[in-house]
Amino acid sequence: MEQPGDDGVERLLALLDSTPVVDGEPQDTLEAGGTAGVHLRAARTTLQAVVRAQAPTTVLAAALDGVHQVPDVDADGLTWRLVVEPDREPAVRAVLAWFALEREHPGRLRPCANPACTLFLLDRSRAGTGRWCSMATCGNRAKARRHHERHRPSTNS
Repeated sequence: MEQPGDDGVERLLALLDSTPVVDGEPQDTLEAGGTAGVHLRAARTTLQAVVRAQAPTTVLAAALDGVHQVPDVDADGLTWRLVVEPDREPAVRAVLAWFALEREHPGRLRPCANPACTLFLLDRSRAGTGRWCSMATCGNRAKARRHHERHRPSTNS
């Protein structure tokens, strides 16, 4: 599945996945400081809640407050320039990338089906049935768990 603006989609996934749990401890791997980091972390928390269906889409409106676009026309045609304070721009672009992805490929961005995992996946499968952030980790663990359950000796003898 091709994604329009793959760079924005990949940055969005990296942002959503910047709170992994490592050895049972939540981590924050986001390398952004200052006011921009504050805005980006707030947008990340809100986006994660929206993608997990723990908050309605409308909570994203606050991240876009006061943002607008203006047209730029040149020899190559029309482009839109985002007008926002520089410290807010990365957070605003992440929210806009989520809206664009939802419009083009609704429901394809979702949390990993492993309840112990905090990561997200963009389901690029044709059927739209992807469940795991990674088959090598979460998907393999789920398969191994199911196999173990099927082959465990019965205790009702």
